[in-house]
Amino acid sequence: MKPSRLLLIWLALLLLISLVLGTLQALGAEIPPSLISINWGLLLALLALALLDALRLKRRPSPRVKRQLPGSLALGRWGEVQLQVEHDFAASMHLQLFDHVPDGLSFENLPLNVELQVGQSSRISYRVRPLKRGHFCFERCEVNLPSPLGLWSGKRLLSVIDQTRVYPDFARLYGGELLAVDNWLSQLGVRQRQRRGLGVEFHQLREFREGDSLRQIDWKATARQRTPIAREYEDERDQQIIFMLDCGRRMRSQDDELSHFDHALNACLLLGYVALRQGDAVGLSTFADDKPRHVVPVKGSGQLNVLLNAVYDLESTQRPADYHAAANQLLARQQRRALVVLVTNLRDDDDQLPGAVKRLSAQHRVLVASLREEALDTLRQTPVQTLPEALAYCGTVTYLNERTELHEQLNAHGVTVMDVRPAEFGAALVTRYLDWKKSATL
Repeated sequence: MKPSRLLLIWLALLLLISLVLGTLQALGAEIPPSLISINWGLLLALLALALLDALRLKRRPSPRVKRQLPGSLALGRWGEVQLQVEHDFAASMHLQLFDHVPDGLSFENLPLNVELQVGQSSRISYRVRPLKRGHFCFERCEVNLPSPLGLWSGKRLLSVIDQTRVYPDFARLYGGELLAVDNWLSQLGVRQRQRRGLGVEFHQLREFREGDSLRQIDWKATARQRTPIAREYEDERDQQIIFMLDCGRRMRSQDDELSHFDHALNACLLLGYVALRQGDAVGLSTFADDKPRHVVPVKGSGQLNVLLNAVYDLESTQRPADYHAAANQLLARQQRRALVVLVTNLRDDDDQLPGAVKRLSAQHRVLVASLREEALDTLRQTPVQTLPEALAYCGTVTYLNERTELHEQLNAHGVTVMDVRPAEFGAALVTRYLDWKKSATL
């Protein structure tokens, strides 16, 4: 509880009058005794009213607040939170409300000034913008309640518990960029391609017919039925795509508001949406994190929600990337041939990466997607005028040359390498996938 501006003004005014009267008395001026008595009477009356008003404020019931919070928010996107205030007061009043927003969410339009009308509920809103992904809990709402005479303001902490999740920037997937991707796919004619792979899948057993190859004969079924039985195959109509996502310390670099890790998540989800629309199965496997996660490749639009729920609270760690362990883990879980998209940030000292990728390439098609810091391009293009600038430039060029050698080493093993900046990663990844899809080389 704290005094209101009205109480402080009256108190300051009466104290000022007392100070003036005391000064005049000290200077020998004649002051009517009744004037001093009136001043003290007003001061005592104000103190009595203030005590009475404070007691009435303590007995005044708190208003009821309900929060309408979106069940999910997109990283970096503004969302609206609505508050409904109900009360049982006999008169209208103004109060100030402040919602306790969890750390990791920025906000606008707080605190809020609310006008309560008799017999009516009031609705107000403010905006929040997530700065990181994960699970967030709203626990309290603070209300500054005025006293009946307006001499005090009481702070009430109301327990209003709500929860929400912050996902990667899926709003981009469902917005204008998604429409552009759909138009892009229509122009390429990918949807009309029925034959999506060069392999074949077993369909059924049937009697051997004229024109069938001897390789199609199932000898065990033939022996049981005592008549030639052939295996019938159908064209492979779907592919499997698995994202191997590096969650280690090298993905913690940040060029703008989003880290490389968040850019990688957004790009994987964008490609996942496109691949699911093409009838492919999409899965995910993480490494270098506290609890490695694995999502089995599945077809269908519902798989995108599965991926979102699997990665919404995923964070990068300080651990180094162990490519050999990640490759062994994936090979043990994924038996069928798939397109493995290894998302990481290549360094000049990644000696174990070629061996791990070579093992994966023996069973899967591998695409290594490396995120390049934008600062490297900036340093390489900055004019050199001083010795420190020259040292920085030479170090950058040496580092990039060593990275290029690593890329060439991977290319020599038949592995495709993408070296892109984080902001361009999503578009480049989808472009590469569609090129392979159109040429039936996936």
